[in-house]
Amino acid sequence: MGVVRKGMLVAAMTLTTVAGAGCQNKLAEENKQLWQQNRELQAKYGEAANQPKADPSQATKVNALQGEIAARDAKIAELESQLRAPTTGQSPDPQLAGIETSFDQATGNMTVNIPGDVLFDAGRASLKESSKSTLNKIVSAIKKEYAGKHVFVDGHTDADPIARTKGMWQDNLDLSAERARAVAKYLTSQGLDHKNVDTRAFGSTQPKKSKEASRRVEIVVATR
Repeated sequence: MGVVRKGMLVAAMTLTTVAGAGCQNKLAEENKQLWQQNRELQAKYGEAANQPKADPSQATKVNALQGEIAARDAKIAELESQLRAPTTGQSPDPQLAGIETSFDQATGNMTVNIPGDVLFDAGRASLKESSKSTLNKIVSAIKKEYAGKHVFVDGHTDADPIARTKGMWQDNLDLSAERARAVAKYLTSQGLDHKNVDTRAFGSTQPKKSKEASRRVEIVVATR
């Protein structure tokens, strides 16, 4: 009888773990979708904010987009809170509240992935004004939760040769380096200690599954 009970207990624990993992996966997917939607809203907001302000309907549109972005930010923060809650038998990975991150258990590095089109125009290394609200959230979270930890800003590109601005850069490595420096400069201007912030350039040497995903800046926090 004791063996049967033990087997039932193990089965129950296994089902609980599987159900918990399934729930976490569902939350992660919903969170990913919200981040994509927020990126699209921020792009629309940036376009609307740069339009002439004389038209009252334009101001209404800008205010509406601000409201949508704020609502989705709140939902993302709620989902991140749920994702940080460990499933049975697990300890939570380090996170940044309200910000999509990944964590490497082996190295202790937490990575914030920011798509290149959120930060920069094609072939450029000057930060978009609309990107600064995203970077401000990251800075605020790092200062609050990981003050004094070392931060690496990694620049990445796709493998396509530079076309529109080829006269500005030697190659993709050069562009990725300048983009990393632009982000690092902004992070330190907002309060991160420059002694704890370093830049790294990878060009197209660490591609993702698509060209769009490959064009990115990663902010890596050494949590240990």
